Amino acid sequence: MTVTLVLGGARSGKSAAAERRAGSGPVTYLATGVSDPDDGEMADRIAAHRARRPSTWTTVECGDLIAAVHDSAGTVLVDSLTTWVARSPEFSVDSRSLCRALAEHAGEVIVVSDEVGLGVHPSSEAGRRFRDALGLANQAVAAIADDVLFVVAGRVLRLDPA
Repeated sequence: MTVTLVLGGARSGKSAAAERRAGSGPVTYLATGVSDPDDGEMADRIAAHRARRPSTWTTVECGDLIAAVHDSAGTVLVDSLTTWVARSPEFSVDSRSLCRALAEHAGEVIVVSDEVGLGVHPSSEAGRRFRDALGLANQAVAAIADDVLFVVAGRVLRLDPA
């Protein structure tokens, strides 16, 4: 039906904005971040996200995002492309197949991602590869999205198509 991309920087409020957009009805929340018992900060972030979600939502921690989108029905919230790219070997993702799955989904799809183009220039080669890979994935999803939102300090701006 519709694809919405919600972009923003770290701690910009993008996930909360995407969750508001999804509403309180049944939603399949596709979590691309995985709990790591050795990473207390990530565990705290995941717990905070879970606590915000309505009880009518189903959370799926997905390793294969494309298959998870195909297997889901109704409203889907993907949080986030950032961790999907970061967890992929060499930051290599199949954006074309993801975009096809998003566009073919019968319900509403809301995709959250970090906008990395406004940050500090990465000091490492791996950081630059990650920034480039995520930037390209964001552009691919934006190209098929019906709506692109940019969140700054909790405020939502709608971006016009190019």
